[in-house]
Amino acid sequence: MRVWTALFSAILITGCTASTVTVELEPSSEAKVNFEHDADPVPESGDIQEITLPSKAYIDVPFTPQAPDANWDNPYQEACEEAAVIMVDYFLRGASLSPDQANREILQLTNWEEANHYKYDVSLDELAEIIEEYYEYETRISDDVSKESIMHELAKGNPIIVPAAGRDLGNPYFSGQGPWYHMLVITGYNWRHFITNDPGTKRGQEYKYKHRVLLDAIHDWTGVKEEIRTGPKRMLIINR
Repeated sequence: MRVWTALFSAILITGCTASTVTVELEPSSEAKVNFEHDADPVPESGDIQEITLPSKAYIDVPFTPQAPDANWDNPYQEACEEAAVIMVDYFLRGASLSPDQANREILQLTNWEEANHYKYDVSLDELAEIIEEYYEYETRISDDVSKESIMHELAKGNPIIVPAAGRDLGNPYFSGQGPWYHMLVITGYNWRHFITNDPGTKRGQEYKYKHRVLLDAIHDWTGVKEEIRTGPKRMLIINR
C-alpha cells in the first residue's frame, strides 16, 4: 500500500512567545496527546492543543555499552547509569563517541561519584543530582510513564533515560538472567517497538523492545534489588 506523508506543525502560544513543533505523520497515526509548553505553567485556557503523534520517530543518539572494552569487572559491571547519561550528553553536544572516549568518561564519572559518596545503584532522583552537579544540565523527572507520554517526548526530540527491572526485559544478549536493576536510553519508536540504546550489551545500539515489555519493566530503584518490581514507574529527560 502506498504511504503518503505529511508534515504537521503545532504552534503553541504561551504568554508573548510561540514555539513550533514539526512532526512527520503517516496514515496509521492514531495516538493523540495534550501538548503543552514545558517551560511555562499550564495556562488557564486556549494554550493547549491536541496533536497527532507521528507513527514513528527516531533520535540518533551515540551508543556505547557500559563496558566499552568488553571488560565487565567493576566499575563497568555497574555502569549502566553512567553509560546512559554519557550517551545523552554526547547527543546534546552533537559529538561522536568512540570506545576510548566512552571508557574515559565512565571512569571519570564513576570516580567522581565515589568521591561524592554515591553508591553503584542510584535512583532517578540521585541520577538527576549527578547530572546537574557534574554536567550542569537541567533535568526533568516524570511519573507519567505510558506509551503515549514516551512517544510524546521522543517526537519532540528528547531521548529518555529509564530505570528498569533488567530481568524483565528478556534481552537474550544479557549475561545470565540479566541485571536486577538496569538503565537504558529510549531513542525512538515504531508501531510495535520502542527503540533503545541499551548499554547492557555490545549489541544494544537501536535495540528494540516491544512496547508492553519495556513499559512493564520500568521501575525506579527501591534500595533492594530483589524488590525492584515494586519501584515506581518514572522517566528522566535532560534538558538542552
